[in-house]
Amino acid sequence: MTYPDRDGPEDPDIAIIKARKLKELWKHAAMEKSKAARREHEKKPITKTDKEIVLDYLYDRGGEVLSLAMTQFPTQTRIIIKRIADLIRLGEIQQRISGGELLALFRSIGMNVRINTTIKIEDHGKLVSFSEKLKEQTKDTLGKEDRPEK
Repeated sequence: MTYPDRDGPEDPDIAIIKARKLKELWKHAAMEKSKAARREHEKKPITKTDKEIVLDYLYDRGGEVLSLAMTQFPTQTRIIIKRIADLIRLGEIQQRISGGELLALFRSIGMNVRINTTIKIEDHGKLVSFSEKLKEQTKDTLGKEDRPEK
């Protein structure tokens, strides 16, 4: 039996078989690695942060109120979030919290969280802001006052 020279050309069929086998080994190694990572992830207890716990209980623009409070009063808001999360964990708070209730809580303790609000009015099938509607009406009334009556 003769062996090809180590430096000589390799049989193409053998090269294909080796490549296929190497690909299978890589695939198997990747699957084992993902399984190990999944097992490791499942072992870790999933703990939510205080903010995540509170966000799960908020509805009706509650997340928006919380984020605005965080930007305007970061230190105080973190303390309040921690306390609310503790009350949720203890079962003292069982109902969901609306954005209005959260805003009222912040304001009751002296945090005047500013909320951007707009009032929209339907005008001829379109939603128009209240300020634009007032501008239109003042232009119309001023225009009528300037005209001489017949």
